[in-house]
Amino acid sequence: MISSAIIPQPLARLPWRLIFLVAGIAGIGIITLYSAAGGSAQPWALKQGLTILFFLTLAIGMSWIREDTIKMLVFPAYAAIILMLILVDAMGFVGKGAQRWLDLGFIRLQPSEFMKPAIVLVLARFYELIPAGSIRQWRAIWPAALMIGVPWALILVQPDLGTATMVLLSGLTVMFLAGVPMWIFLGGGGVLAAALPIVYSMMHDYQRKRVLIFLDPESDPLGAGYHITQSKIAIGSGGIWGKGYLNGSQSHLDYLPEGHTDFVFATMVEEWGLLGGVLLIFAFAMVVRWGMKVAANSRSRFAQLSAAGLTATIFFYVTINLMMVMGLAPVVGVPLPLVSWGGSAVMTIMICLGILMALERQQRTKTSLR
Repeated sequence: MISSAIIPQPLARLPWRLIFLVAGIAGIGIITLYSAAGGSAQPWALKQGLTILFFLTLAIGMSWIREDTIKMLVFPAYAAIILMLILVDAMGFVGKGAQRWLDLGFIRLQPSEFMKPAIVLVLARFYELIPAGSIRQWRAIWPAALMIGVPWALILVQPDLGTATMVLLSGLTVMFLAGVPMWIFLGGGGVLAAALPIVYSMMHDYQRKRVLIFLDPESDPLGAGYHITQSKIAIGSGGIWGKGYLNGSQSHLDYLPEGHTDFVFATMVEEWGLLGGVLLIFAFAMVVRWGMKVAANSRSRFAQLSAAGLTATIFFYVTINLMMVMGLAPVVGVPLPLVSWGGSAVMTIMICLGILMALERQQRTKTSLR
């Protein structure tokens, strides 16, 4: 927090260390997109910079929202997003073989992105309303499972396995932190394991290929396994110090598919090496650390669960993408937030950060009044 002697007090109350850290991560993303385009601000770097600036400004504005206001809006917002997901499945815009967007004319909206922070907030509010002594009872479990299961199913049929996985993991994290018994998760895991053959049979052909390629990438190195094979080559060829900025051969010669979106980390590490990759991961770790600190210092149950859940959402974004590009998880289309090109992930992350900043501001306000 910067002294109000330098800048006006309202701005001085902002968590400037976090803002500079987020801006630094976004800066790495922009220069990587500039390189991925062959040393050009078009078509990705300039648009990404403007998108991040817009949503960062929005996040800063959200930091003035009161916790009571967030609580009041949680359930109506969740219901509205569920309605939009139903409309997507019924009449949504189809692109690249998926039906994930609502075409409003002036913008194509992807409601599933809003569900990532919404599932955290609605469960945090639900468990705040449940008496502490009832958390282990069935009435504290089945409504939460339903609130997770409905959007998960609606998103899965779009199909969008990556977003469905994110919603599921974020929701389960809040349930776990709220104190739901461990046997529920173990039992659910057992049921899921038993149902895997059925789930696999219901997958689309391209999703089945992703699972098979994850298990054996070399089985089709020039087909379905091409993405992950080239990603590993790009990461490995960067070595410790990298090939140098604008000198990445895998991305510049178009060997690495989606080098500006899902596999942008491979594009960056090829040029900046292991050192650059570790630096980026450390920056994300500092953002997660800040979010968990907000959760630890929160005084209300809603704030604690919300802060921890939103931070977990950011963590899952980063972890799933890094595991994906390194061949440690199937390719599920989860971008690296603030680095991969695309406004949807930027919007989601900034919403999470905006709410986190609002909860952190509420903490400092209460502390100053004591």
